[in-house]
Amino acid sequence: MTVAPSNSSEVPSSPARGSSLRERKKAKTRANIQQHALRLFRAQGYDATTIEQIAEAAEVSPSTVFRYFATKEDLVVADDTDLMFVAALRTQDPALSPVRALRQAIRVTIGAVPSAEFRARRDRDFLIVTVPELWAASLGNVTSSLQILTTLFAERMGLSPEHHSVRALSGAVFGIMFDTMLQWSKDPDLDLAGELDSLLAHLDQD
Repeated sequence: MTVAPSNSSEVPSSPARGSSLRERKKAKTRANIQQHALRLFRAQGYDATTIEQIAEAAEVSPSTVFRYFATKEDLVVADDTDLMFVAALRTQDPALSPVRALRQAIRVTIGAVPSAEFRARRDRDFLIVTVPELWAASLGNVTSSLQILTTLFAERMGLSPEHHSVRALSGAVFGIMFDTMLQWSKDPDLDLAGELDSLLAHLDQD
């Protein structure tokens, strides 16, 4: 779970409630394509899997795949749970410390993700850290994620994102989150929510 959507450094707004039937169908199609892509990547390898094979498995045309995912890499690095995470963090009690609010937002977000999607996310993270081109494609997201986390903390602390206190806290928190996600990608038995909460608690001494 990063905290930024693919190729964006702006804080995303939460999706509108009561989205239209058309939008729900588009989201379902997108998820279906990504799920089949991940299954094929896992079964036969990222490099050996073609867009045509993914399209056939998802019962769509190759052009439809590219309509939802601009590149083959995006089939792995694109992550819709980021919007959920940002929304969950922003709705936490303003009286909570930034880290306490973050810990609660993580629990809310992970708890809301169906188990199948959760496993798919781990598979995605494993691919990212084992396939060089995917790792390279994800580096832009790392920078964007840190920028967004810094902005969200600045809002909660009432300070500028450039303030040393904000940057120090967001950097420490992001380091914990990033390292834990890497560990989780390699160890499917790791309790992600519990591990994150335990480690972040060391920064939450208020």
